[in-house]
Amino acid sequence: MTGTMLSINQISKSYGPIRALNGVSFDVPQGSVFGVLGPNGSGKTTLLGILLDVLNADAGSYSWLGGAAPADARRQIGSLLETPNFYHYLSAMDNLNITAAIKQRGKDDRERVLKLVGLYERKDSKFQTYSLGMKQRLALAAALLGEPKILVLDEPTNGLDPAGIAEIRELIKTLNQQGMTVIMASHLLDEVEKVCTHVAILKKGDLLLSGKVDEVLRSEDQVEVNAEDQNRLKEIVEGMPLLKSIHSSSNGLLLSFTEKMATGRINEYCMQHGVTLSHLVLKKKSLESKFMELTNF
Repeated sequence: MTGTMLSINQISKSYGPIRALNGVSFDVPQGSVFGVLGPNGSGKTTLLGILLDVLNADAGSYSWLGGAAPADARRQIGSLLETPNFYHYLSAMDNLNITAAIKQRGKDDRERVLKLVGLYERKDSKFQTYSLGMKQRLALAAALLGEPKILVLDEPTNGLDPAGIAEIRELIKTLNQQGMTVIMASHLLDEVEKVCTHVAILKKGDLLLSGKVDEVLRSEDQVEVNAEDQNRLKEIVEGMPLLKSIHSSSNGLLLSFTEKMATGRINEYCMQHGVTLSHLVLKKKSLESKFMELTNF
């Protein structure tokens, strides 16, 4: 990946007393699938609305494509922010013809985008005969008219069954492999983990973390320990190098470290400080647990 497709700097937005976004800043690298992840109400949709000029920010700024003029940048962006809205009695080709006329581009691109989303064989079928997954794919086809460099999606798998979700995920991966940068908002950790290369995590308008998915959403090892005198054990382990956190559990104390820590090293440390462990177990902390802990959701 080279270059930055989107740079966001200290964007804030309030609705009366409600702070929807609070000084959010991050960059979206070229060629990435960038997930904006957070529970409902975290500010994801508000952020996308600002980036697409649907809403005005109270403060902050952003730039597309290295600072391209807004009108030029907008022509390079395809977006899907709402539920697909097409004429039920018209075919895919006719609906895309209307979309192209509104966008003032892409009329000659209809067959290409329908092939891209796997709907070409149903191009003359009425929209009302489509499944939910097919309707969402047609909406993506509409967003892809005119060959944009960037695709912006808000909860692209909302309301779909497992088969429809899988279809959209594979389509996003295919588009990215063909060189498109994709920015997608989602409240689903599993979706971001499986599809995205980068992620920003929002909570009540605040940016918690951002970066590569395999770094931000890396699973953590935890070590569960116990001893006859648990209060003394807690005093001892609080002084351990690289200790990140201590939490009580049903079997003793759960320890997290800033880097991988061998159980033998923990046992040796406790022994050196006069505590004999009666319980020492390595536990894997799931990504879901980490996400829930971050967002308190």
